[in-house]
Amino acid sequence: MTWVADSHPRLCVLLSSCLTTRAVGPLVSISGLALLASRLSDRSGQLHSRLPPVRRDSFERRKTTSDFFASLRPARVVDRSIDRTRALRSTALSVKRRLRLRFRFRFFLFGMAFVLAGTRFPTLRISRLSAGSGLGGQRRGSSVRLDCVCRKPTMKARASGSSHDIDLVSSTGNVLVPGAENDDLSSTDTSSNIETISSGLQFLPETADLISEEKVDPEAEQTTVASQIISEKTKEEGNVEVEGKPRSIPPPGSGKRIYEIDPKLKGFRGHLDHRYSEYKKMREIIDQHEGGLDKFSRGYEKFGFQRSANGITYREWAPGAKWATLIGDFNNWNPQADVMTKNEFGVWEVFLPNNADGSPPIPHASRVKIRMDTPSGIKDSIPAWIKFSVQAPNEIPYNGIYYDPPDEEKYVFEHPQPNAPKSLRIYESHVGMSSPEPKINTYVNFRDNVLPRIKRLGYNAVQIMAIQEHSYYASFGYHVTNFFAPSSRFGTPDELKSLIDRAHELGLIVLMDIVHSHASNNVLDGLNQFDGTDSHYFHSGSLGYHWIWDSRLFNYGNWEVLRFLLSNARWWLEEYKFDGFRFDGVTSMMYTHHGLAVGFTGNLNEYFGYATDVNAMVYLMLVNDMIHGLFPKAVTIGEDVSGMPTFCIPVQDGGVGFDYRLHMAIPDKWIEFMKLKDEDWKIGNIVDTLTNRRWLEKCVAYAESHDQALVGDKTLAFWLMDKDMYDFMALDRPSTPRIDRGIALHKMIRLLTMSLGGEGYLNFMGNEFGHPEWIDFPRGDQHLPNGVIVPGNNNSFDKCRRMFDLGDADYLRYRGMQEFDQAMQHLEEEYEFMTSEHQYISRKNEGDKMLVFERGDLVFVFNFHWANSYFDYRIGCLKPGKYKVVLDSDDKLFGGFNRIDHTAEYFTNEGIYDNRRCSLSVYAPSRTAVVYALAD
Repeated sequence: MTWVADSHPRLCVLLSSCLTTRAVGPLVSISGLALLASRLSDRSGQLHSRLPPVRRDSFERRKTTSDFFASLRPARVVDRSIDRTRALRSTALSVKRRLRLRFRFRFFLFGMAFVLAGTRFPTLRISRLSAGSGLGGQRRGSSVRLDCVCRKPTMKARASGSSHDIDLVSSTGNVLVPGAENDDLSSTDTSSNIETISSGLQFLPETADLISEEKVDPEAEQTTVASQIISEKTKEEGNVEVEGKPRSIPPPGSGKRIYEIDPKLKGFRGHLDHRYSEYKKMREIIDQHEGGLDKFSRGYEKFGFQRSANGITYREWAPGAKWATLIGDFNNWNPQADVMTKNEFGVWEVFLPNNADGSPPIPHASRVKIRMDTPSGIKDSIPAWIKFSVQAPNEIPYNGIYYDPPDEEKYVFEHPQPNAPKSLRIYESHVGMSSPEPKINTYVNFRDNVLPRIKRLGYNAVQIMAIQEHSYYASFGYHVTNFFAPSSRFGTPDELKSLIDRAHELGLIVLMDIVHSHASNNVLDGLNQFDGTDSHYFHSGSLGYHWIWDSRLFNYGNWEVLRFLLSNARWWLEEYKFDGFRFDGVTSMMYTHHGLAVGFTGNLNEYFGYATDVNAMVYLMLVNDMIHGLFPKAVTIGEDVSGMPTFCIPVQDGGVGFDYRLHMAIPDKWIEFMKLKDEDWKIGNIVDTLTNRRWLEKCVAYAESHDQALVGDKTLAFWLMDKDMYDFMALDRPSTPRIDRGIALHKMIRLLTMSLGGEGYLNFMGNEFGHPEWIDFPRGDQHLPNGVIVPGNNNSFDKCRRMFDLGDADYLRYRGMQEFDQAMQHLEEEYEFMTSEHQYISRKNEGDKMLVFERGDLVFVFNFHWANSYFDYRIGCLKPGKYKVVLDSDDKLFGGFNRIDHTAEYFTNEGIYDNRRCSLSVYAPSRTAVVYALAD
């Protein structure tokens, strides 16, 4: 059996330069055109998943996924055109990922290719079953052989389909009429009451009502395991028990406190009150039709595979499909064996009774897909709610995996989740590239080797990227294909659970980098055109396409999209015990322009108008409401560069509800300074950027993240030391002026960012010791249709790893930078200065290049002058007494010159100085930061 992906050439634009200004954002000049093909996502080509799962005490005995698929033989001949389209697809995404477009005030696009049109696949018919297929409805027993695949995925160009939209407010301020075309506007007044809004909606009933009437008695009498669990947990909505205490989602408040916090918002009261009223209406509709937000956010107990005592029920929302059947190893991929039925809400369903011996009808770890007849033709898709998916060796598409291990093999959490720390110190990490070796690392290795390192360095939170399954490895995990499945490259779901449990044992909270801002454009493995239409989970047409990211944009006004995303957030918190999220790309969600070509200046008119996507705002309020109500310890961080007011104000007070926003202007400012001479550094400019945040809205500050580490960009260490890092980092060799300057400024920049930039701090793994070079995912040569060959890196993992041994080596200068970062983290742990209410900047001297400020009980003194050191330099302070040095960047341990005497005592003098009650005299060496604290 064969299938052919006959892709048509697509028009792409090569953007060679992008000039930006702070006021107007990027101005793009188109310098050339290139022809590319394929919307297929590229693959890493290697699989490092592990099946089946095992207990924590037997990881050494586990089987790898490669072993599991060892006997697999290609079930079809893949046309080589797919390899060509993969290479072309990789060209577009490999350049695009270098941007990741974090909506900075300025960003540069060099040679970026993006796709403008779709790929059409010819419709193929099933001619016969493979030789190994069963007949009729005959099932395979518990066999998990994977060599009997007989599938012919078929897709055509995108076509519109029906969906259940409740688009309360569009970008134009009009209301979208439920039941109409997704993006057609109506003149209905936005002030219509809840009855008017909900009158035209179709709502999916509870789980019991989803069972079709045609079922036989065993199916009709089934009681799902999920329902039993729910009944044990709670007797009524919004009162879930956890650790002996009830959890509940509080009702909406007045939403008026935001005007007390920022009186300037009163001028935009119409917009903000309307936003909050739409949120309240949505809460009321959910209460009325779904039994509350608690039940609504448990969609994973309705959709996907539901195990019961009598068998397995599978449900999928696919209103555009005309016919559907469940296929997989369990029924020899026989499309006639388990045909599904569709109800009036577009939900397909099938019940599979247990085998005669009582075993489950679908064996654990077997492959499954749903085959549908859609407006785009016959296609096989991975179930949207799949909990695990795997790419077999030598295959392009992923396969959905029915993951339901025996009880004895399921991981059981042993350690309680820590409380959210008062001062958040985040270690941003990526499991796959966390090994010093050039390979894809595993959950188990990260658990055993990286987590203890993070704890030793003094961080109290680990933020993990690329958890949600993503077919294209080089997307850094941001092109998600399977939202409920942890990435199989790194191991099994149970191994991920063991990782999180170990972190909790160490006292670390675990944050997940969650992507709800967009989804992969991949039609084979992901949600794109799942039911054969382009308006299923996403907006149709251009509204549903992000031209920079080449990805699909969710329709947050769609009822089932809300269920899907809310349930997805809860799934990771409930099932895997994550302690919170860093929401990716929130700026793109909040505005219909997605932050593109917009330079946010802080003018309130930029935030409240027709460009604001109120549907997305309501979703963000709902998800924060759900998270903080049901998981009071959980932390939510939003990636927003726009500075949206009320972003980190509780929902009940009228805000969006995040705990923190990423202070994304800081790394851009440091990169800007990297391009200047030392004498052109303006102390005031640095301070303004670090302190430019809204009152009562907490920020996570960072000098650099994974963005700056990507190929095409530079880390701070590489900006500062460049090629000298290759030859002069050994202590047995003489240093250079560039190395000395780089190490000194690297430490100062990080300390200043942490101490003045926000209430939390983030560092990307390896950057604490100035990891050399950049991150470059493995890739081969790419052949463009115009004959141009884009050289790859020979599929090398050499620069897709973290060489932690450099920071540990006592014979390298990297060690000193790592020791300083560790001392910095432990200083904050002891004094908790990031969350102190006392903050005062007493001196910003441009001539001396001196910066002095107080935060908490500490006095920070920074001398950015490249040559001048100051003896008996007088600085102001609030509290009188005897001071001591508690941190010194010039310490020899940290690679400094040891110019500060740590045994010295510093006594204050009475009298006003720099508007402070007291003062003391200190020695301030050049390019040095010193922190003082009261000795008693």
